[in-house]
Amino acid sequence: MNVLGIVFANDGSLGDLTEKRTMASLPFGGRYRQVDFALTNLTCAGIRRVGIVTRHKYQSLMNHVGSGEEWGLEMEAGGLEYLTPYSSSQTSDYRGKLESLYAAMSFLEFGGNDEYVIMQDAAVMCNIDLSAVLDSHIKSGRDITVVTCSGIADGNRPLDLAIKLDKRGDVADVAVDYAAPSDYEASMDIFVLSKAWLMQQLQEHIARNLYHMDRDLVLGLWKKKEATINVYHFDGVAFFNDSVAEYFANNLALTQKEIRDDLFSRNHPVYTKVRDRVPTYYGENCQIENCSVADGCMLGGKAKNSVLFRQVTIYPGAQVENCVIMNDTVVGEGACLKNVILDKDVIVHPNAVLVGTPANPVVIKRGEVV
Repeated sequence: MNVLGIVFANDGSLGDLTEKRTMASLPFGGRYRQVDFALTNLTCAGIRRVGIVTRHKYQSLMNHVGSGEEWGLEMEAGGLEYLTPYSSSQTSDYRGKLESLYAAMSFLEFGGNDEYVIMQDAAVMCNIDLSAVLDSHIKSGRDITVVTCSGIADGNRPLDLAIKLDKRGDVADVAVDYAAPSDYEASMDIFVLSKAWLMQQLQEHIARNLYHMDRDLVLGLWKKKEATINVYHFDGVAFFNDSVAEYFANNLALTQKEIRDDLFSRNHPVYTKVRDRVPTYYGENCQIENCSVADGCMLGGKAKNSVLFRQVTIYPGAQVENCVIMNDTVVGEGACLKNVILDKDVIVHPNAVLVGTPANPVVIKRGEVV
């Protein structure tokens, strides 16, 4: 069965972390970028035609993904295509995913005889069997399948899309931009629909100035009883990186073995661009406790409950606790860091002190010297 994959790079803002990159290319978990999870889920389900929708700041994304070789997309019919619908748009305003898809309509229309479309957002990371999601959609006979998870809705956090189910498992309520209570499921921004139906709805919605996937397509059609919704419940680890605090907490959660096992090997391994380095060097007097450590690091000081990306250097006498430290960053001798995010290529001078909180970690942007 021919299935088309769409990944939304998500240009949401995480401050300095996304100043020059999309959410999709944001480093995560020591070796990965956020887009790796969406691409892996699609290709492990046998999907070999994938479009990445992005508006701007996509150079880092293209450098990382390239032709999609690591995901096998350059060897199969279809392959990978970057969809930049706003590069030639008459307006720079982003009005919603439906407008992005409509602007890239030629990608949907031509190049394949796909029957279904699976869409994912790079801001939500999980290890999911999309073949099972597709089977559920087909068996349901409904217009839209929404993948959801529990444990996110808490009555305080606004959700892009929240769904409440009745005792039979049917949709009882749909809400958008709503701080839903805990008996609601949170959408994981994974949708399955038929391509023909999607293209028809794009024409109808854009003609009426309706641009939003959640509000106009899902909620709007469901309220008018013009579309039926199938809900696929996902019971694994799902990370929503909608804020700096969430990004920080989700990275540090990878120091827990059960979280790592679920996210990286629940249904399949997660693939990324290969950048092999020499093994990490652990100095004679270093103390590393409960850390996720990538290859190529030089560790001479102390690190606790932290995520260390490739080629991080921590000099003797330095102390690092509850930190996310990205590639090629150097922490000088005697420096003290707690609750800090260091982007790539940062240099921390000897004896510097940086202290944040879990809710408000200190963020040092790429290439800074502190």
